[in-house]
Amino acid sequence: MKRENTGAKRVERTRAKQGAPDGLVIVDKPAGFTSHDVVAKMRGMARTRRVGHAGTLDPMATGVLVLGIERATKLLGHLALTEKEYVGTIRLGQTSVTDDAEGEITASRAAHGLDRAAIDAGVAELTGAIMQVPSKVSAIKIDGKRSYARVRKGEDVEIPARPVTVSSFVVYSAEEAEAADGTPVTDLLVSVECSSGTYIRALARDLGEALGVGGHLTALRRTRVGPYKLDRARTLEQLQTAVDDEAGGGLPVMPIGEAAAAAFPRWDVTLDQARLLTNGVRIPMPRFDEEGDGPARPAAAFAPDGTFLALLENQGGRAKSLAVFAE
Repeated sequence: MKRENTGAKRVERTRAKQGAPDGLVIVDKPAGFTSHDVVAKMRGMARTRRVGHAGTLDPMATGVLVLGIERATKLLGHLALTEKEYVGTIRLGQTSVTDDAEGEITASRAAHGLDRAAIDAGVAELTGAIMQVPSKVSAIKIDGKRSYARVRKGEDVEIPARPVTVSSFVVYSAEEAEAADGTPVTDLLVSVECSSGTYIRALARDLGEALGVGGHLTALRRTRVGPYKLDRARTLEQLQTAVDDEAGGGLPVMPIGEAAAAAFPRWDVTLDQARLLTNGVRIPMPRFDEEGDGPARPAAAFAPDGTFLALLENQGGRAKSLAVFAE
């Protein structure tokens, strides 16, 4: 028995060292990196091409980027739909072509002496269920081509407004400053909780427009994606150190079952139910929703021994598989 356990541990260590573990990695993305850049780095660390991310983060932004490795990539599309949290700085008094600090300043207007009540009223108008027009320099596809690619070619792009939900938009401070070109500006330190698909730089743009002085985003840090927070995130340097540490366990990943249980309601099924689910049978399934009258949420099904079986949704009272993980 002792020999078997030792062998199993040796296999796990070897597998970790060789890469390609199943699970999520929560990365603290550095500024200047695209989400694709981080995926490329992770492919090298994990020694597999099967790596993806749950929602992009602009190059200027830092913070939580959720990556999936191997089978965990099947969770990513569902994780991308969860709520996100940010802290950032909005500069009032200047607009940019990208609605953030990476783009050329297109207009400037003195923004000292702004009424705090007017700022708060503008923020209130951008809170709740709103219609938002994304930045023209975004990855949204217009007639099959990325909007930013069309803008770079000189095209005049019109992106239709779409519904998003800003559940919290808070201004912590408003500090008067001077921009590099001498424009008197006001910098707002803000936090935002919002639905997937919300552009924080569009909030900055729209708040500036509402106040009549223009605005853009100068700093952004994502602090949460669904249940995954910064306290679980590691920098690329920390992850590479873990991979290079021969005495350690290799790349630190969050096991698929743990990741699913953190993000979705847990459904513990019987052994008979587990057998039926793994054979594709659509068994009766309870509803999982937050308030009892909302839409049914996907649920993570676990066997009696704790094995994560599948991500399921309730369709007509029966379980429909969104992703199967049992082998």
